[in-house]
Amino acid sequence: MFTATEAVVRRRKAWGAKLGQFRKDKFLYLLALPGILFFILFHYIPMYGVLIAFKKYSVYKGFMGSEWIGLDNFKTLFSTFGFERALRNTIIISLYQLIFAFPVPIILSILLNELRHALFKKFVQTVVYLPHFVSWVVIAGIMFAILSPNTGILNEIARFFGFETPNLMVSKAYFRGLLVVSNIWKEAGFGTVLYLATLVTIDDQLYEASKMDGANKWRQIWHITLPGLRTTVVILLIFRVGSILNAGLDQVFALYNPQVYEVSEILDTFIYKIAFENARYDLATASGVFKSIVGLVLVICVNWIAKKIDSESGII
Repeated sequence: MFTATEAVVRRRKAWGAKLGQFRKDKFLYLLALPGILFFILFHYIPMYGVLIAFKKYSVYKGFMGSEWIGLDNFKTLFSTFGFERALRNTIIISLYQLIFAFPVPIILSILLNELRHALFKKFVQTVVYLPHFVSWVVIAGIMFAILSPNTGILNEIARFFGFETPNLMVSKAYFRGLLVVSNIWKEAGFGTVLYLATLVTIDDQLYEASKMDGANKWRQIWHITLPGLRTTVVILLIFRVGSILNAGLDQVFALYNPQVYEVSEILDTFIYKIAFENARYDLATASGVFKSIVGLVLVICVNWIAKKIDSESGII
């Protein structure tokens, strides 16, 4: 047991140690300051607007003057025509992206890591990174040019070999697949950045030791590379599952058209129409709150499962 005086001295020493550590790392905190301010200004302060999800919002009465209506906006949202279809399409498209697009950066990073010609490796990295910096509007124009049934390159090649190709941009059967393929083409290269950074941290002595034991390249990937990527894969998977109700507004909005609304209308486009075409900002906010709650629950659940499987995995 410590006396009161000794306890005060120990607390002062502890605070002194923390203050000394803060002074030591003051430049690191200074570097982090712009990021912290960004999140405060653009992510936390605007959350005040969430209030209108529980109000009958009027632009004339403002946030504070609008009438409180509890959960009525959520009830109206769930019973609105088109919500169920948008929710179903969002989940299906997100699952497609999770199953087919999520593993691609992992595979790509492993292949790039195995390249030994430095110049060729940098060339490939640059080529696969570049589409990330092109907007979805430009990519939509490129895709319309390639897939056009009359003048598209794909159709011209098919005609040369005596075949006819369907118009994929207006086909309900192919449109979701088109979303997945275009997303892989645009984002897979940039998604490899984290995995390549993780692969750099793997000790080369592990590979040298495995070679001495006679392990071939596949054995090295299976027993060294993939375990080295495990933590990063789990963290990114948790974030991806948490955003399962975000199927990609920019992509779908740029590519879809009335003929494929049935399979491409997602929650984000549904919310956009409610908010800007019908001026129902309260309903749109309620939808955003619904998405956030579902995402939070999914993140907690997946993180809990990850921690059960591997105690060193997970984000919290």
